[in-house]
Amino acid sequence: MAERARIAVCDDEPALREMLEEYLAKQGYGVRSAADGVALRRLVPSYRPDLVVLDINMPGEDGLSLARWLRVEEHCAILMLTAAGQVEDRIVGLEVGADDYLAKPFELAELRARIRAILRRTMAPSVQHGRANGRMRVGRCVVDLDTRKLFDDAGKAVQLTSMEFDLLHVLVSHARRALSREKLLELAHHKRWDPFDRSIDIRIGRLRKKIEPDPQKPRVLRTVRGEGYMLVPEGE
Repeated sequence: MAERARIAVCDDEPALREMLEEYLAKQGYGVRSAADGVALRRLVPSYRPDLVVLDINMPGEDGLSLARWLRVEEHCAILMLTAAGQVEDRIVGLEVGADDYLAKPFELAELRARIRAILRRTMAPSVQHGRANGRMRVGRCVVDLDTRKLFDDAGKAVQLTSMEFDLLHVLVSHARRALSREKLLELAHHKRWDPFDRSIDIRIGRLRKKIEPDPQKPRVLRTVRGEGYMLVPEGE
C-alpha cells in the first residue's frame, strides 16, 4: 500500500497491546495504543487513525459504545476483537458499524489478513478495476460509486461502513438479479458462506434503514423467497 496506514489499538490487556504494537509496526504500519475508552477518545482526534483495532470487553466504556462514537464522529475503519464464542457480541458489533471482527484468541497472520482486507477497501484512492462507475438512485438516496459515498435527498452524506458499501456495490452492479447469501459473501467480502453466518442479513437490514422510504416494507432492497436478495434501484 502506497500510503503508510495508521492503526490505533485499544485493549485493556497490556501484554496484548504491546504485542500488537510491535507486530503491526513490523508490518509497516504506524501504531499507537490506548488502554481504555478515555485514552482512545484522547488519542483518536489527534492521531487520526485509518483503522482502530478495538476490544469489546473492557472496564469502563466498552468497545460497542466506542464503536458507535467512532462511526458517528470519526472517519476510520473498525476491527472488533470479541471473546471466543460470543456470537451476540459479533452481531451487535456489526450492527453498530464495525467493518469486521476477530475472535480471541487469534493468529497474528489472520489479524494481518483482515487488516489488509479492510484497508484495501477503505484506503483505495479510487474504485477497483471492474467496478461500475457513476451515480445511481437507490430508494431515497443516491450512491456515488466513484467516491464510495451515499447521499440523502438533501445532499447530506449518509454513513456507510466499507463492508456496507461493498455489499451495496455488488447489489447495484447486479441490479434486478436475485443473489444468494453465499454469492453476496463471495462477491462483496470474498468469504465462504456459513449457514450460521448472519452478517449479510444484518448488513441488508442496515442498508434498508438508510435507503428505503419504509424499511418495514422494502421496495428497493427486496427479499426473494428461496433465492436471496435483489436490488431494484428506483423501487419500481
